[in-house]
Amino acid sequence: MEKQIIVGQRGWVFIGDVRQDGDQVVIENAQNIRRWGTTTGLGQLALEGPQPNTVLDPAGTVMIHQLGIVARFKVDAEKWQN
Repeated sequence: MEKQIIVGQRGWVFIGDVRQDGDQVVIENAQNIRRWGTTTGLGQLALEGPQPNTVLDPAGTVMIHQLGIVARFKVDAEKWQN
């Protein structure tokens, strides 16, 4: 598993431990990124971790069909430690 930010269709954005299971992308320990709280976009979260104004909501385990994925960002897992 690798910690990633996943952008799904219709604007859903999650962070979590990602693995592939057939045609499903499974995001464990998922959090919905409700508010980015960045000054330079979503890439800032990938590079720097959550910002003071970032809002995260616990989401458990999320499964998205691989065709429903718009973008995937690799992140520095250490910057996303709780």
